[in-house]
Amino acid sequence: MSITIKDLNKVYANGRHALKDINLDIPSGMFGLLGPNGAGKSTLMRILVALMEPTSGQVDVYGYDLKKHRKEIRGILGYLPQDFRFFAQYKTYEFLDYAARLSGMNNTKIRKRAVDDMLENVGLFDVRERYANKLSGGMKRRLGIAQALIHSPKVIIVDEPTTGLDPEERIRFRNLLSKVSGDDATIILSTHIVGDISSTCNRMALLNQGEVSFVGSPQDMLKHAEGKVWRIKILGDQLAEIDSKYPVIATIPSGTGWEVQVVADEIVGYDAELFAPNLEHAYVYYMENKLNLWTND
Repeated sequence: MSITIKDLNKVYANGRHALKDINLDIPSGMFGLLGPNGAGKSTLMRILVALMEPTSGQVDVYGYDLKKHRKEIRGILGYLPQDFRFFAQYKTYEFLDYAARLSGMNNTKIRKRAVDDMLENVGLFDVRERYANKLSGGMKRRLGIAQALIHSPKVIIVDEPTTGLDPEERIRFRNLLSKVSGDDATIILSTHIVGDISSTCNRMALLNQGEVSFVGSPQDMLKHAEGKVWRIKILGDQLAEIDSKYPVIATIPSGTGWEVQVVADEIVGYDAELFAPNLEHAYVYYMENKLNLWTND
């Protein structure tokens, strides 16, 4: 395993137990960390990139002990935080050149070639002269992953990378991560967007309220929802009633009524048929029936 986490805990000064006895083995390739906002994902990511001290526990990254070898671990890490920022006065290529110098690339000729190649890889070469703060949201996220990758790290950690992106940019970003994962890197994708996991990751963990609730493949989680996803055709005035009884995944107008997708062990009192589950269905079903955490607002 490239990363091994044992009995990891984080308790903040105010007494909040953000992480509770986390145990995870993370292999090379794409690994998804899924969970709702506030689950502890960002806290775990900040610990892994040596920006935060755990309260207790052990983390080994490619044989390095996080407590003893923080400098060495930072040298093999690439990190794209959720609130990625850059210096507004830098042009796109200047910022990436600055990031490359910070990573230890001191040879000017080699660094320039690496910067140009990376800008080409992330689709930003044509806007290399544009000031970074003038890039679109999707371009800024691509610049963020470029600075995380510029020194060819063994471990790449990205925190909520597609939040706020339009569908086209989300697909582009996921494809870029998938391409990188083919180079034997370990990529940890932390997100609350289920589609990001199902499209890219072979292994995943579900984090909720600071605890690991599930570890396996997306297909393993899908099995929990087999025979549990239903399609119901209802009249318009029944929508609120359905929403109060079942977790609703999708609502589609159909003539004078609605076609509603819900997750439940069984449906009583409605004309319902089974529907093939996807990972979003499985995630909601798991939260509702395994963890009893789903609420209808």
